Amino acid sequence: MNEPGTDYTGGEFVLTEQTPRAQSRAIVLQPKRGDMLIFTTSFRPVKGTKGYYRVNTKHGVSTVNTGERYTLGIIFHDALS
Repeated sequence: MNEPGTDYTGGEFVLTEQTPRAQSRAIVLQPKRGDMLIFTTSFRPVKGTKGYYRVNTKHGVSTVNTGERYTLGIIFHDALS
């Protein structure tokens, strides 16, 4: 919606993965205007030596230091009970 570095500073997208028996790993992204991010909100499957296991994920946005940051969030989910 607006351009990082020009319209605002800070506001990076942060995705944290919590792997069992390992340290958490943070991934920091700064998408440009018009970019789209698609990410999981709970966990994702990762292939290990003994098959697949769940890696918990959390997401957020760092503090916007100057300016204003506008985004559009659309939630896709399977609403089965």
